[in-house]
Amino acid sequence: MDDSNKAPVARSLGDRLRLARARAFVGRREELAAFDEALRGEPTAAPVMYVHGPGGIGKSTLVRQLCDAARHAGRMLVELDGRFVGRSPADFERSAQPVLDRRDVVLVVDSFEHCQWLETWLWQRFLPRIADGALVVLAGRQAPMAAWASDAGWADALWVAELGPLDEEQARRLLTVSGVGSDSQDDLLRLAGGNPLALSLAAAVDTAQPGAARNWSASAGTLRTLIAGLIGEVPSPAHRRALEVAAQAYTTTEELLQAALPQEDAHPLFAWLRGLPFMETTARGIYPHDAAREAVIADLRWRAPTAFMTMKRKLTAEYLRMLREAPEDHTAGLTGQIFYLFREVKAIARTQVWDRENAVHDDPLRPEDVDTLVEMAAATEGPESAALVRYWIDKRPEAFSVFRLISSGRTVAFSARLDLPFPPDERDIAVDPVVAAAWEFCTRTAPARPGEHISMTRFCIYPEAHEVPSQVINLNTSRAHSEVARARGRAYGMLVFHDHEAWAERLKGVMTDAGVRPRVGDRTYALFVNDWRQVPFETWLHHVINETDVPAPAAPSGTTREAFDQAVREALQHWRSPRAFAVVDLLKTRLVADSTDAVEDLRALVQRAVDEVGRHAKGVKAHEALVATYFSGAPTQEAAARRAGMAFSTYRRHLRQGLDDVCAALWDVELHGSR
Repeated sequence: MDDSNKAPVARSLGDRLRLARARAFVGRREELAAFDEALRGEPTAAPVMYVHGPGGIGKSTLVRQLCDAARHAGRMLVELDGRFVGRSPADFERSAQPVLDRRDVVLVVDSFEHCQWLETWLWQRFLPRIADGALVVLAGRQAPMAAWASDAGWADALWVAELGPLDEEQARRLLTVSGVGSDSQDDLLRLAGGNPLALSLAAAVDTAQPGAARNWSASAGTLRTLIAGLIGEVPSPAHRRALEVAAQAYTTTEELLQAALPQEDAHPLFAWLRGLPFMETTARGIYPHDAAREAVIADLRWRAPTAFMTMKRKLTAEYLRMLREAPEDHTAGLTGQIFYLFREVKAIARTQVWDRENAVHDDPLRPEDVDTLVEMAAATEGPESAALVRYWIDKRPEAFSVFRLISSGRTVAFSARLDLPFPPDERDIAVDPVVAAAWEFCTRTAPARPGEHISMTRFCIYPEAHEVPSQVINLNTSRAHSEVARARGRAYGMLVFHDHEAWAERLKGVMTDAGVRPRVGDRTYALFVNDWRQVPFETWLHHVINETDVPAPAAPSGTTREAFDQAVREALQHWRSPRAFAVVDLLKTRLVADSTDAVEDLRALVQRAVDEVGRHAKGVKAHEALVATYFSGAPTQEAAARRAGMAFSTYRRHLRQGLDDVCAALWDVELHGSR
């Protein structure tokens, strides 16, 4: 007897769930086929799949199907949610460790947009180390970085799928398996199109109220109609506008609602919002679940794009008014609220984190906090930084903020925002190399005048997520912005980071690399600056949210430090190719402006700077990393690490330090013109 056409038999609840999902799943044949080839180990299959598309397009549904397929194939499955993978590459690696060790593992990361800041590290450092035969699936809203596509090494290793709407046949099947009768399907398809979320919402409404689709107007907004069907009729136009405010704002208070709708009585509107089934209440206001938020925003953007932008401007104006006028203890997080309105702006998306888990609040420094903060600094940045933390606590205790978890009160981080008045304190300059570098930059570019000061976030120490985008950095920066918006006499605003390459990318077009590289202990730091005299805060904010570059202070030659450092790296990368080295950008700088043989003189300058790195005991390893990488002919950094006799992570640390030192030495020549 032929059993080939018999339905699969479920042997467990897990089997029943998998089979039910398979029956209800619609479309995405190409994605399923590509994943099936990878599971079978086909030689042409890519080990990394990157799925992306807008909210509601069906990414998570596809991911569940892929997970079921992996389990059915007998693979070990590691599932991560991008919202909860931790705050550092180390956290991610601990969670995903099996994919590095075992060839039968499938690692799946859903909601990848919540940890997009990991992307560069993933494709450069983590993914190349996965076990042969292991598979990785990343699913998020944003397309992968262009660098993936331009890297020839990834051409056959990465398979990218952009999910689009379902076609009509697939959409009808989804409605059918959702229990929608054929007599309602035409109406639903006309309104919802091929968007899986809209179709699912429509099916839910029609299932709850059979035949409801026949009463919908063809001119009605799809998602607005669906939302009305799910939550009931919106009582009035004022209630609808209140819902739109709550969908756009990160959190909504009655005060904000009143400012956004000045002609209405906000109290009953706010009470109605609080009672909606998809609304959450927090100490800082209310907010809707993501799916409802996206549905309302999509409806408003589709139905009334002018009103959509008008509401953004109105909310922005209210936040700015509060920054200027509200009591200081009410201004925490206000610029973060503005940034949330414009979270699709790339410069904002690179630095801001909207995760509501493990929320923190900042407190003033207490005497019993001092030892804890010093220990945090020592563990994170070394004993020399810890000594400077103690120095500034003794001198400016009011400059320190301590961040504690709202849920438990545990201290997790701290920051110090220093106001450094002109003229500079000579003792500060002698004690703190970072402060000395700040004043050196200020003097060289546009000096401060009496009554002006530098505002600097000197420390932002978060051991569990150090120097990666986090709520701590968001809240600290928002505090600094509120101070800028209210205070007078600010010359420069400055941020200090050790991982300056990553932050130069994140702050591109928003803040400028000052071009100085002070060292504290064995760490090199970079200062990122805004000249608040040149670009006042509200003008700066306008540049950021409209995606236009903020004007940047430059060196006397007109060259920015960021461009100069990139030119140095280019010269080193082309060191062994005379033809390529002869046209590097570094030849256009002041380094060899008066040279009769610019190429040879530049070679001598670079060689001298590299040799100088190894003249001191602390720089010997950095010099070895530089030589192995750029002068030995090693084809990859992994090969360079082997030639230098170092573990890869150790090699990377020393290479970065060596590059910092070479760039700093050549930049000094660029500024002062001596060789």
